Amino acid sequence: MEKKLNIIVEKCPQNHKCPAVEICPVGALSQNKFEAPVVDLNKCIRCGKCSNFCPKKALILE
Repeated sequence: MEKKLNIIVEKCPQNHKCPAVEICPVGALSQNKFEAPVVDLNKCIRCGKCSNFCPKKALILE
């Protein structure tokens, strides 16, 4: 079964620019102002860099 990146909005503080957006090597994460990031599953290569980088563990690759 293929893994999927999930965003746990409740864990995301949403008061800053998400650092994981910049870490994504394929640009699959985007953020509107200070809202929780959004993942484009068509671009996501499921590498796990964003989930490892997220300080609040709001990005989960499962």
